[in-house]
Amino acid sequence: MSKVAAPGAFCMRRIIAVLSGVLLLLAIAACGGGGPRNVPSNAVAVVGDRAIQKSNWDSLIQQTKENYKATNHAFPKAGSVELANLRSNATQFLISASEYQQEAAKLGVKVSDSDVQTRLDQIKQQFASSRTGGKPPTKQAIEKLYQQALKQQGFTDKEVRAGIKITLYRERVQQKVTQDIKVSDSDISSYYDKHKQQYETPAQPSSRDVRHILVKKRSLADRLYSQLKSSPKLFPKLAKKYSIDTSSAQAGGTLPGGAVKGRLVKPIETVAFSLKTKEISKPVHSQFGWHIIQAMGPVRPPQPAKPTPLSQVKEAIRQTLLQKRRSDESQKWEKNMVKRYCKTIAYQAGYAPAPGQDPCKKQSSTTTSTTG
Repeated sequence: MSKVAAPGAFCMRRIIAVLSGVLLLLAIAACGGGGPRNVPSNAVAVVGDRAIQKSNWDSLIQQTKENYKATNHAFPKAGSVELANLRSNATQFLISASEYQQEAAKLGVKVSDSDVQTRLDQIKQQFASSRTGGKPPTKQAIEKLYQQALKQQGFTDKEVRAGIKITLYRERVQQKVTQDIKVSDSDISSYYDKHKQQYETPAQPSSRDVRHILVKKRSLADRLYSQLKSSPKLFPKLAKKYSIDTSSAQAGGTLPGGAVKGRLVKPIETVAFSLKTKEISKPVHSQFGWHIIQAMGPVRPPQPAKPTPLSQVKEAIRQTLLQKRRSDESQKWEKNMVKRYCKTIAYQAGYAPAPGQDPCKKQSSTTTSTTG
């Protein structure tokens, strides 16, 4: 059988993290038909027309132990609540995987080894690129990083491929059951009318282009101001040499984004917006030190919010609505699927979910009112 990355054991790098929500693809043997269920002695449970083999369950628990060891996590102790939860989760994990496999077969959904290879290549490429600063990694570098990630997490390539395969099954099943969902132009218009604030350029306060020189001592500020009075063209040179505002110094003192009303400390804002274009201020004190400010352009008046035309956001809205509707329909379909399979599930003694953890049994209502 094929092991795959274990549930709840993901403290992983990006290459493996993509499998964190993945259900397992395991060799689940066929069992009998419907009606009252008998669980074979070599199985931990039955669901639908499949049995969850104990050997598969044991392999999953062992893989979880290997992952805990590789990531320096202590495996839950015997008799602990944590271990009981892990065992229960493993059983439910395998049951859910089996349900999706069976539904995929009914819907005619298939996933080939080539499909798995294509997805794995994409994952490896993305992971490697994130490690090389965006530079195109070589095939050798990609493979080296991938093998390192596997070792660090205690997984094998075979296990990762199995996880990717069930991911693709889930994606394609969900695509199949939501393929007929549409979004009309009227749906888009209605959404746009209700969410216009999301599709507008926000209001902008007054602003202007300015540059400044910031120093700690008043004496230095006065000396620089004297030089600038006689030779304003020295401003960029003096800013680069003396300004302690590193974000603007190398740009000759130019403030990134300019001066924006309401975003500067008050003494600086008052002066910045009162200067004439090209005028240089006397040294101005703030909590940061002494500033010499020059207005480089006229004050730009505040701008009101501007709506973005529907034509420019129509397709973006369509995709937003499609994604939401497909997600809702997929969740509804999965809920109904689980409900159907619940009638076919039986457990081997010692493998049933703990009280309150069985997804097929409604938990006690918390909305019942009491009187006393």
